[in-house]
Amino acid sequence: MRNSLAAAAIDRLLGLPPATTPDVEIHRELTPMPDGVVLVADRLRPRGDKPLPVVIVRTPYGRDALSRQLFGAALARRGFQIFLQSVRGTFGSGGRFQAFHHERDDGIATAEWVRAQPWCDGRIATAGASYLGYTQWSMAPYLEEQPRAVCLGVTASNFDAIHYDGQTVGLQTALTWSAMTATQEGPLGLLRQPLRDRRTNAAMSTIPLNGADIAAIGKQWPYWREVIEHTGPGGDFWSGIDHSGAVERLTAPVSMVTGWWDIFLPWQLADFTALAAAGRSPRITVGPWRHAEFGGLKAMVDDQLSFLAAHLQDDTAGLRRAPVRVYLQGAHRWLDLETWPPAEACDHVLHFLPAGRLGLEPAAASTPDVFRYDPADPTPNVGGPVFAGKPKQQDQSTVESRPDVLTFTGRPLAKPLDLVGTAVAEVYLDTDTGFGDLVVRLCDVDPAGRSRNVCDRIVRLPAGLDGAMRLELWPTAYRFRPGHRVRVQVTAGAFPRYPRNHGFGEPAATATAMRPTTFRVHHDADHPSRVVLPVLAGT
Repeated sequence: MRNSLAAAAIDRLLGLPPATTPDVEIHRELTPMPDGVVLVADRLRPRGDKPLPVVIVRTPYGRDALSRQLFGAALARRGFQIFLQSVRGTFGSGGRFQAFHHERDDGIATAEWVRAQPWCDGRIATAGASYLGYTQWSMAPYLEEQPRAVCLGVTASNFDAIHYDGQTVGLQTALTWSAMTATQEGPLGLLRQPLRDRRTNAAMSTIPLNGADIAAIGKQWPYWREVIEHTGPGGDFWSGIDHSGAVERLTAPVSMVTGWWDIFLPWQLADFTALAAAGRSPRITVGPWRHAEFGGLKAMVDDQLSFLAAHLQDDTAGLRRAPVRVYLQGAHRWLDLETWPPAEACDHVLHFLPAGRLGLEPAAASTPDVFRYDPADPTPNVGGPVFAGKPKQQDQSTVESRPDVLTFTGRPLAKPLDLVGTAVAEVYLDTDTGFGDLVVRLCDVDPAGRSRNVCDRIVRLPAGLDGAMRLELWPTAYRFRPGHRVRVQVTAGAFPRYPRNHGFGEPAATATAMRPTTFRVHHDADHPSRVVLPVLAGT
């Protein structure tokens, strides 16, 4: 595969430096697993037979088009040898695809097999994003000889928790990904996408939810059934896919890239802090991107190229940077930090007050605010870190005009307020049914009165709740500019990002009956509902 106009165009699009070895060849490799299953891979390398280190990339999305260009050819044209493998049960590899469950054993077997080949000089590294990052976490910490470098884009070690953020199901992400992986193979895969997406969006309203896969794609899909029928993190069924306990075992150099609107962000930051706490020296870049946004992919390829060059080609220029680089949204600038969360951040407390206000001190006395959540008309989600639909910041006027949404708003700011870290909400509330979800959303209200979301989170209320519900919001780095106001939304749904709460405590898979729930939100001296903002001074 010689350099071509298409390859040069891709390099320009990605902003990569000129290719050093434009003459690349591709070899088909068959990798035997211990149980007899054979996995298919493409090995891309500069032309020649000299043994080279190998960058292992394991993917469920096929080895052509985007995967080959981003994680294969672009790196191979710069002197790397790439082993691009289809995971079990996908795109020619044997066995059955059971998302997440085989990646540890298959990954370890793959690494050992690659190291034994004459075209490998004994050194390996790993790279990739999203599921391709998860396959790295499934393999790298468990290898007797760990990789020379681990490059983790928009991913996390614990997909168990990601399935059930806030003790509820990530409906929109799980069903969309189910439909995508169920229909991606075959010549009509891309042609079917618009129809598939329309059907999937409609299927999110299916009752009961265990039939949503049939509504979306016309057949049962194992991954969806597993997610919806084994709800809640920490269960035995999902225990094998949580690798967060092995994070501190990873001694290899690690580089991470993610975005403030990425669906894996809190857990990737948790991996970073766990590595740092274990005495490692990871680095991370967090930009203003959603999951799989082109700007983020471009930054990730550049990051992984420089990191691999440092650890496999002795070109250490790319290592001269701060451990933490984050984009401060609203200020349109990058911050270089030594740690995450930044040690310089201080708590700034805003209390809920009567008449929908926010203030520095709690009210001495007040009447609770009341709203009624109806699962037959669930409160919609607008914007945020979503896998499908309109992401990131969006106008919240349609949400805030609903009677099932409370808002608490502060005074116009006299100077910039820079949030860098994780805001925490502490809300005193009760419900008439004993069931419900709590959604808290931090918003930025501009001088014209337009409210736009900054960060949020959901949590399922525990039975017998008595006191404050504490909720960590999505991490962020965001500037509220002078003249803007801080607003907090409080509601009980974010549909279809998360499923409706039926009001009876039934499992999401089988719930059919619905009843409304009345919420009371308290804010007085004995019930000081509030948000705690991580404010960074001197930015």
